[in-house]
Amino acid sequence: MLRTSSYTIYVDLPSSTDEMLLVHGYTGAYNKVSRRVATYLRSLEVKAPPKPLYGDWTPEPAINGEITPPAEATIELLKKRGYLTKMTPEEEEAFFVKLATKLHHFQKRLMPTYVFMPTYSCNLRCPYCFQDHMRTDPAYKHLLTRMSPEVVDRIFAAMPAIEAAHGVAEDADLPRNITLFGGEPLLAENRPTIEYILERAFASGKANFSAITNGTELEAYQDLLAPDKISWLQITLDGIPQEHDKRRIYADGKGSYEKIAQNITRALDLGVRVAVRMNIDRNNVNKLPDLADEIVARGWNKYKGFQAYTAVVTASNSKTEVKTTLNSWELDLQLNSLRQEHPNMRVINRPDDGLMAGVREIFAENREPINSFKASFCAAHNKMYVFDPFGDIYACWEKTGDPKIRIGHITEDSQVILNEELNQTWRNRTIVSNPVCRKCRYSFSCGGGCAAVAMSNKGKFYTNYCDGFAHRFRASVAEAYLNHVAGTEVEERQELLCPV
Repeated sequence: MLRTSSYTIYVDLPSSTDEMLLVHGYTGAYNKVSRRVATYLRSLEVKAPPKPLYGDWTPEPAINGEITPPAEATIELLKKRGYLTKMTPEEEEAFFVKLATKLHHFQKRLMPTYVFMPTYSCNLRCPYCFQDHMRTDPAYKHLLTRMSPEVVDRIFAAMPAIEAAHGVAEDADLPRNITLFGGEPLLAENRPTIEYILERAFASGKANFSAITNGTELEAYQDLLAPDKISWLQITLDGIPQEHDKRRIYADGKGSYEKIAQNITRALDLGVRVAVRMNIDRNNVNKLPDLADEIVARGWNKYKGFQAYTAVVTASNSKTEVKTTLNSWELDLQLNSLRQEHPNMRVINRPDDGLMAGVREIFAENREPINSFKASFCAAHNKMYVFDPFGDIYACWEKTGDPKIRIGHITEDSQVILNEELNQTWRNRTIVSNPVCRKCRYSFSCGGGCAAVAMSNKGKFYTNYCDGFAHRFRASVAEAYLNHVAGTEVEERQELLCPV
């Protein structure tokens, strides 16, 4: 007996009352259908989709009207594309679990990504920082040291063993992707350590370097900023000087805007790609047009390697009030509204521009949707290794500095000692490990949301963090389709890094 797949997504098209898009959550199918066909599918649903344990959510768009079975050829196509199935809900969920498990296994068998934290120290005191306690609580003073050359040597000596555990052959000749993180990794005083990390990396093969930096002391790294050295930077600006200098402040309370702005220009002139991140809440979202004007006035948007994007502030410490925060869907709505009134806002990406561009490629180039499926939210759950100054290993850079949550450490003779229980806890957080995600039609596009944010909000590692994803996905698919029909160009965006 046929029923509608539990993983069917219905997308309204604002331009049409007679048609809508269907998307299938695990076959990757996208199809435009009449409302009559969509109504028929909705009539064959066994039960409503589950609601998430956490996060903003709305029901699928309502479909009303007479239920009329379509032609047999249409029914056959709906079956072929996955929208109709003979599987029971339980059988289909079991099938979904098998697909997700296989995908997760594949994604774990890839070249690891490495994050070096040369220090937990930072010269700024941003009130919303998730590491704020490390610089303000004397109990964490012992963390404020710098990675030694000996620890750098131990890490590089251990990398072949880590890579072998992921099935990477010794002669694979693959580049190592290394991100510099902190604290603030590019403090002037860290220059010898950073230079040595680059030296060791290039001596052992190919390497790509990026850095998550506040950008205040980049002048100390001018000769290391280049397309073949540190080639990509994420730098945060939280608004025009008057706004930024209230939030991204030095320990003495002084603002940092002008120094950072000068260094953004410096990096762009050196051929380095720069992603300017704006941490947004209800206090500064309406100041974004002024920052967009500033970006245009400084000419940053004319550099090929420049992009600016927004990210929501989360209540990761006691100094941040939840009521001041936005979720990504609320932020996207605000940005869309601001774009209508302020043309320069086009230089600032919306949260889901990358998702929209990917869907546009599916429409325009028949790109295989399954290639973008995620069995987990980020690399913390399959192949990321974060090394701190003590040689401790963590899975997530937002959860560092506490030996009780480290997944392992590197011994003085470069042996990798893993806490398998904690390691597997992190590596096995997938859309299968969460009973809500394994039933969710959006799971392969969402990946279950950020574990660190879910823990901050719910205190549970395996719960989901939806962040308005259902809204965002449907809106992005509809907009991408309409742009495709209109022939509007949508730039492909680099995948952006996690919050800092």
